[in-house]
Amino acid sequence: MKKHMLMVPIVAAALLATSCHVEMATAVNGLTGAWRGKVEITSGAYADAKDVKFMYVFNAGGTMTESSNYDASPPGSPAYGVWEKTGARQYEARYEFFVDKAPASFDEIAKGGGWAPDGHGVLTEKIALAADGNSFDSTIKYELFDRQGKPIDGGGDATCKGERIKF
Repeated sequence: MKKHMLMVPIVAAALLATSCHVEMATAVNGLTGAWRGKVEITSGAYADAKDVKFMYVFNAGGTMTESSNYDASPPGSPAYGVWEKTGARQYEARYEFFVDKAPASFDEIAKGGGWAPDGHGVLTEKIALAADGNSFDSTIKYELFDRQGKPIDGGGDATCKGERIKF
């Protein structure tokens, strides 16, 4: 019986240490992981978009993927890019997405056409991670380019409030 009584504090201490380790690991991992962001577009071609949300994955090797709840309007790909630490809890990400041109008519789609390539966009995001490692605030600048890679009008700015996705 005494053996079991001694086990209770030992097990409790082990569980507490494991819980603290998970929280500390989150802060130490910095930006690495999966995130959900609420984006407010303040200027540019996409400024009329409302309730914009991003899903991000920041990989340990410095690559990243972003997808938006607007990826299907018009059909578009997720964005792919890179990120790096720039200071204490400060990061910068640069990621790119394809822009599609809407078909001129439904007949184009019926004949096997569709949303043709029409350039690309580049987003540069400056991210400030909260001290607990579970949320961030960021500013985003986006630029648009035509099919030849030349800058076009429509670029703009946005802000984002992100939160870590966790169990």
